[in-house]
Amino acid sequence: MFDADVKVVTPRLTLRPFGPADAARIRSIVESGVRFLPPGAPAHVAGVSHWLQTGVHELRESGQGTHLAMADAEGRIVGAISLLKTSWGAGTTEVGYGVHPLHRGRGYATEAVRGLTAWVFATTDLRRVDLTANLDNLASLRVAQKSGFTWEGVLREASLEDDGPHDLVVFGLLREDGRTPAETLPRAELRTPRLLLRPLSEADVPGLAATGADSLTQARTGVPRGYTEADARAFVAVAERMRVRGEGIAWAAVELDGGRFAVNVDLRDVDWRNESAEVGYMTAPWARGNGYAGEAVLGVARWLFEVQRFQRLVLRAAVSNPASQRVAEKARFVREGVARNALRGEDLVVYSLVPSDLP
Repeated sequence: MFDADVKVVTPRLTLRPFGPADAARIRSIVESGVRFLPPGAPAHVAGVSHWLQTGVHELRESGQGTHLAMADAEGRIVGAISLLKTSWGAGTTEVGYGVHPLHRGRGYATEAVRGLTAWVFATTDLRRVDLTANLDNLASLRVAQKSGFTWEGVLREASLEDDGPHDLVVFGLLREDGRTPAETLPRAELRTPRLLLRPLSEADVPGLAATGADSLTQARTGVPRGYTEADARAFVAVAERMRVRGEGIAWAAVELDGGRFAVNVDLRDVDWRNESAEVGYMTAPWARGNGYAGEAVLGVARWLFEVQRFQRLVLRAAVSNPASQRVAEKARFVREGVARNALRGEDLVVYSLVPSDLP
């Protein structure tokens, strides 16, 4: 059983048990209709007193976990965090959390998860903490990553919510794991002489869809056949999950003059040990012939080498795609050879760029 007087102090928060003194705050939260309190919290203010006296403590008394309030420097409850499904024999537990909508975006969830998991390993014999998050909940995926958890897999349609089933990502943190967050490329805006490269967003779906559905794009890239806005929307979501997992990052390159979508450019297959990555891109039909793809690729390469300190960038272009090969050559990439049958049976020319190649 966890102690009844648990108190975990982090730089901005105190994690401590709920109690009768919280009645006014909990009534206000329940009346407002916001949802972040632990499972079993009352739906009506009439149940608040009983919940604070007994209900919120039943989990701890069962030995399976504990519910704690996240209180800020002023003592105000801004969130809740719990240890659940604790198996003392197996040495495992699970962490869950919620933050008041008015206090989200400040890093409280990450701070609380890091503080509580550190306390678990310092004061108990538990060896593993689980964390689960919906695959489409990018904020929770980032909390897990920033808290040092390892992405272990996806349970398909394992979470059933009001809008239907959701895929569930399983994360794990072991006692012997480091607490350093997994390596990721930071979200960044880049500027070139004519373009702004910004992280992909929902606003880019129409431009992506039109580009992916274009006959030339269909013929010369590996995008899904019959590309639609649904495919584009899925790519925007996948791109951010790819970044959270440390596997890459994607940008929309828009014209500085007018803001029109021009190029999608992304880094993939990131190899942190060898400090290398591959770059890919799609140019919108209306933007072709302006040299935008080469400009965007070179802007990404400079950022990757000069800011992130990577040492190698790979670009592959179909043998039948001379325009893409010209992009590589104008961006100073060096041709290394041909990968046979590398894209749906088609040969790809392999190019590379290293920091000393930059103009």
